[in-house]
Amino acid sequence: MKKTAFYLIPLFIFLGLLTFLYQGLFSNPREHQSTLLDHEVPEFVLPDLMNTQKTYTQEVFKGKITLLNVWGVWCTTCAIELPYLKQLQVEGKHIVGLYYDQDIDPDFGIKTVQRVQQEVNQTYSQLGNPYAFNIFDVKRNLSLDLGVTGAPETYLIDKQGKIRLHHIGDLNPRVWTNKFAAVYAQLEAE
Repeated sequence: MKKTAFYLIPLFIFLGLLTFLYQGLFSNPREHQSTLLDHEVPEFVLPDLMNTQKTYTQEVFKGKITLLNVWGVWCTTCAIELPYLKQLQVEGKHIVGLYYDQDIDPDFGIKTVQRVQQEVNQTYSQLGNPYAFNIFDVKRNLSLDLGVTGAPETYLIDKQGKIRLHHIGDLNPRVWTNKFAAVYAQLEAE
């Protein structure tokens, strides 16, 4: 009897591992749920992208429903998303950018803040500026605290500064209708 149980242990380990791998194979990475849902935006003190003398804290998210959009000019999908974000801004949505640039990271090269600002202004002139302002996440600390996996990503933040929704990928009309619209309307009604 003990010998049979000894041989079953590797079988159960194998079946557990197989189940784990099978789930991972067929999961949708865009359906990743943030552990911060229904929690306040993590604490931070970060500069404005265009005026680094000005700083923001998580208090900036209190009092308005906000879409926090993680982006960078290096991100092709972000460029595709900007015109739709501009449309949402025209419709009255408050959108804040969380900007980080790969080239400021020593692993990718060195770029000055002025060069980043120039690239952002160039992108705005071509595609429009949907942002009320951009938080400059120079060292990606806030991005890490939010659990950002890449760009673009968008967080819907309520008037109390709590994260109510998180979307990985571009925000487009389909995503807005299927994922954001109902939650946004509910937050407006509160």
